[in-house]
Amino acid sequence: MRRGQISLEFMLVFGILLILMVYSVNNITFQSGSPSTENLRIQVSLEEKALANAISGTVSQVYAQGAGAKATSYVKLTFLRNPQYLSSGLGITGPQIFISYANGTYVTVTGNGYVPIMKGGNKTVFWSRALYSKTLYNDSQVWSPSGSITVNTTTMYGIVIDPTTIPAVLKVVVMWDPASTDSWVYDPNLGELKITINPGG
Repeated sequence: MRRGQISLEFMLVFGILLILMVYSVNNITFQSGSPSTENLRIQVSLEEKALANAISGTVSQVYAQGAGAKATSYVKLTFLRNPQYLSSGLGITGPQIFISYANGTYVTVTGNGYVPIMKGGNKTVFWSRALYSKTLYNDSQVWSPSGSITVNTTTMYGIVIDPTTIPAVLKVVVMWDPASTDSWVYDPNLGELKITINPGG
């Protein structure tokens, strides 16, 4: 084999490796418009939906059992507890997790540059139906720590959570207490979301 052929083959292999390296760097750095940024957005959305499903499922379980019932569920989270993932995937700054309730659980990520979209392929607000039919997003007293978002002209109140305070496995505790009022409290020290329902209250 001639020396010129060896050099040509070497340059071809080197060029392919260089292209692969650039693609890998794009994946790691989550550059805007790269496939990895879109994948990251999808992963965040899937976790938002999974969290909404877990909360609604636990609320439904307690509601089905009746007064005095209590249930606990655990939700493993990776992307919703990482501000860098949230900022890179959603194109926002200062990300916060927002949770509210109206006949089911709403979960979204808010922040600077956030646009609430409830339908379509670019959805940013996720909802999961529950058996407990009650609207709570219009009551600012239910939530702690309390915050709000505006969807069209409607103000929705709910819990606002700093993602850095969310543990790898979030504990969700739901109880039906006839002597209490509806309340949703997130304890950052315990990494626990405690929900009290009272269908008659």
